[in-house]
Formats: sequence, C-alpha cells, structure tokens
Amino acid sequence: MISYARQTHDEQPDAAPPPVEEHIAPAPRVSVQAFCETVETAAAVQSAGEDRRLGKAHLKIQMGGMAAAIEAYRSAPTPNVIVLESDGRNDLLSGLDQLATVCDAGTRVVVIGRINDVMLYRELVRRGVSDYVLSPVGAIDVVRSICNLFSAPEAKAVGRIIAVVGAKGGVGASTISHNVAWAIARDLAMDAVVADLDLAFGTAGLDYNQDPPQGIADAVFSPDRVDTAFIDRLLSKCTDHLSLLAAPATLDRVYDFGTDAFDAVFDTLRSTMPCIVLDIPHQWSGWTKRALIGADDILIVAAPDLANLRNAKNMFDLLKAARPNDRPPLYCLNQVGVPKRPEIAAAEFAKAIESQPIVSIPFEPQIFGSAANNGQMIAEISANHKSIEMFLQIAQRLTGRSETKKQKSSLLSPLIDKLRGK
Repeated sequence: MISYARQTHDEQPDAAPPPVEEHIAPAPRVSVQAFCETVETAAAVQSAGEDRRLGKAHLKIQMGGMAAAIEAYRSAPTPNVIVLESDGRNDLLSGLDQLATVCDAGTRVVVIGRINDVMLYRELVRRGVSDYVLSPVGAIDVVRSICNLFSAPEAKAVGRIIAVVGAKGGVGASTISHNVAWAIARDLAMDAVVADLDLAFGTAGLDYNQDPPQGIADAVFSPDRVDTAFIDRLLSKCTDHLSLLAAPATLDRVYDFGTDAFDAVFDTLRSTMPCIVLDIPHQWSGWTKRALIGADDILIVAAPDLANLRNAKNMFDLLKAARPNDRPPLYCLNQVGVPKRPEIAAAEFAKAIESQPIVSIPFEPQIFGSAANNGQMIAEISANHKSIEMFLQIAQRLTGRSETKKQKSSLLSPLIDKLRGK
C-alpha cells in the first residue's frame, strides 16, 4: 500500500459546485508536482498555481500522466503532493501500485479521473490516495483539493481575512473598518481582531479608546518571535469578542516594509481568530498589494467624486484580475451628501465599476465626529442610528453570515424568563 496520508472524503466524487460563500484555507509552503495527460487539465493546474491560496506552494507541471510520474521518481525524491491525471481504471490501479514502490512516505496523492464510480474511489482510498477529483476540472477544483489536504476536518476553521482600504486618503475607510468589525463581534457574535496597518498614523487605538503598550509593530520588527502566544500578548481586548492589534502611531522610526513583512502575523492570526479585519492605509506598495490580494474578502471605501471613482475602478479591476477564483471586491460610498459639494451619483459609480455599491453612507459630521473624539463606535453613541444597519449589512456580506436573530420581547417575556429559570 502507498504510505500517503489519507484525506477524509465523502464517497461521492462528483461534488456540486462550491457555494459563493465557500472559504478555502490557503496551503502552507509545500512542493506540488502534477502529471497531466490533457492540455486542458494542465491549463487548469497552471491557473490554480496562480491562485493566491497556493501562493506559497511550489508547483511544477509535466505531461505524461502516470507513466511519467513513475519514471520521474525512480531517481528523484517525491514532493509533498503529487497530482495525477488518468482516464483509465485498471491502468490507474496498477500504476499506483508501481508508484508505491518509488514513492516516499508521507507524500499525498490527488487523482484526477473521468470515471465516476464509487467502487473505484474505494479502491483508491484503500491504496492511500488522498483525494479523487472528477474531470474536467477547473482551477478552483485543483485549489480546493490541494488546500484541503492540509486542513484537518477536526481542526478549528482557519480565520477569514477581510481587508478594508480607501480609494483615496481621508474617505473614512478606517472609521468604516472599525465599525464593521464592531458589528461582526457584537451582532454576529464572531471573535474578531482589528489589525491597524497604518503604523505611523493609525487611529484604531483612538477609535476604540485603547492605548496598549505593545502592538503590531512589535510583531513586524521581530518576525522570528511571532507565534500564537506572542501575538496573544500584543492583543488589546476591546469587547468580549473584539480585540485590537494596535499601531504605535509614532514617528520615531520609518516604516519601510518588504513585500512579505506581515505574512507571519497574518498566518498566526488566521490560526487563532475566526475573523481578521485589516485596516489598510491608502498607499500602494508591495506589502499593501500583497495584503489585499491575499485577503479572503475586500471592501473598497470611496467618496463620491472623480478621483475616488478613478482610483476605485483601478483597484477593483486589478484585484478582480489578480483573484480570478475569488469573489470580486465589494465597495461602498461614504460621506455622501456633503452640502454644496458636486457629487457623482451612485448609478455612475456602478456603471463605471460594473458593480453596485453595497451601501451609501450619508455625510453626518456631528455623530461621526462625536464618536471619533470620544473613542466610541457609532452604535455606542446612538443605538438606533441608520448607519448601524449599513455596517451590519457590510459585515454580513464580508463574512457570509446572517445576523444573530434577537427574540422580540412581549408583555409575557418577564414571566417566560422566570419559568425558564426555574
């Protein structure tokens, strides 16, 4: 028998297409070699290798199928994952038996085949094959299969990263990201963390009325120390479900980062938090682009003027092209209705970007200014303000969850509560 790690799998290889809200955890740094028989499958695997979730994996593609794989590993060590395409049944099983004689222990095998048969699948599982994918396959099928090899079913779900960025400076992206995170934690009852990535001028600490002695800078400048325990010490508790990884907001040093400077922080947060909200500053650099492309969902915040429209469309088009297997970014309009200011209508934004804004938040300087100066969220200032429902709507769309329903109270509620207590 092949000593590959087995992957728990339903005994139905012809799975339905993934739902829109499907969350696929990214794969770790692994080596993957694919041996394809058709150019269509090779193209799908190549496209999968360009997906953000396989960004850390090293992928190599060869033609020749099973025969090429057996010949290749007679004199070379096997990778972490082998992807094999085969359109035969007997040839596939006998080929796997031959491959077992040259395969290293611990290597995982994904088979792509055309035969939709449960008995064949059972034979593959008995030989230790990790997954069987029915062809023809798309890029997302390959991504899902490889990534799922490293997500144990009994393990805690890997956290979802949500990136919020402004199309232009000063449009209120930080305010919206902080209030949306508040809605995720309070109304959706999800454990969440806000990571303020504007290390020089970040406002998350002010908005949440927190002044922690440590924060995200300690992690970024000490990447060798980053682990779960270290990150936990840096988190500042805002509510029962919401934590903050604050920016120092000091100018005693410059914050010039490499492209992968935040990778260790994000990976660690993913392993401990169901939801991570990134407050990304309005700048274009290697690490901001990487953070946006690597996020599970993206919200672009724009004000209704021409510069915001241009920037939002450029960002939307680039991110959509860079993430072909993900949902397109969402965007919202903020500060709508400034007195005497000419504005571009939401319909014009939608026509240019080819997508409707998720919400349009009106310009209300009194309540937003009071919240900012008091270190509070809008929901704390005015529990029934109309923008609170908009923040919740954004939170639901970004997380793929619906609101935790609250039971309506009635005149009998106190009596019912007493009876339940007894």
